[in-house]
Amino acid sequence: GAAISETLARDGATVIGLDIPPAMEELEKVTSAINGKALACDITDDKAPKLIADFIEEHFGGVDLVIHNAGITRDKTLGNMPEHFWDMTIAVNLTAEELIDEELAKRELMKENGRIVCISSISGIAGNFGQTNYSTAKCGVIGYVEAMARQLKNGITINAVAPGFIETRMTAAMPVTIREAGRRMNSLSQGGQPVDVAEAIAWYCSPASNGVNGNVVRVCGQSLIGK
Repeated sequence: GAAISETLARDGATVIGLDIPPAMEELEKVTSAINGKALACDITDDKAPKLIADFIEEHFGGVDLVIHNAGITRDKTLGNMPEHFWDMTIAVNLTAEELIDEELAKRELMKENGRIVCISSISGIAGNFGQTNYSTAKCGVIGYVEAMARQLKNGITINAVAPGFIETRMTAAMPVTIREAGRRMNSLSQGGQPVDVAEAIAWYCSPASNGVNGNVVRVCGQSLIGK
């Protein structure tokens, strides 16, 4: 999120950053450094879409860009997966963005020629052992993008980025052997950086992508997974 915020701010965007209340101190450091705004919000809460829409309407009157970059993993093999692991992963990675977009559309807060960018994953393209819930959600993101691209009006586009192994705090929590395999299983033999994903998102948000809609860009160094 920090890399995306900094990259979009560099390109002239005023950024509204969202995170759960316990993470607000860190979020405010990021948004204050780029003259953005921070909003405490659990996107899985039933009231979250309205809270976000109210904030946008009050402070800006509308929004040009929506980046759905929230994501979690709760890895277990399917037979050993607790129900709440499944539900939470689907809620954060897929359901929340659908409900937020629905609220923004209902209140006509997306400006003409706006951009919606979602984050899928190589796991959503090819699946991944022990990540049935995550892969399902990220595959759902691709389906959501393709379906919504046909429905959006007023020049609004929706696209997705599908990262491979990216060096983040989320992947840092993986066992070292899995992390190292993730780094090596692509043509570049290295993990990607958050800024790689951020720059792909920035391209989607720029006039250079005016003719692109319902598309998925892989940022994976030509990962062997899903090739």
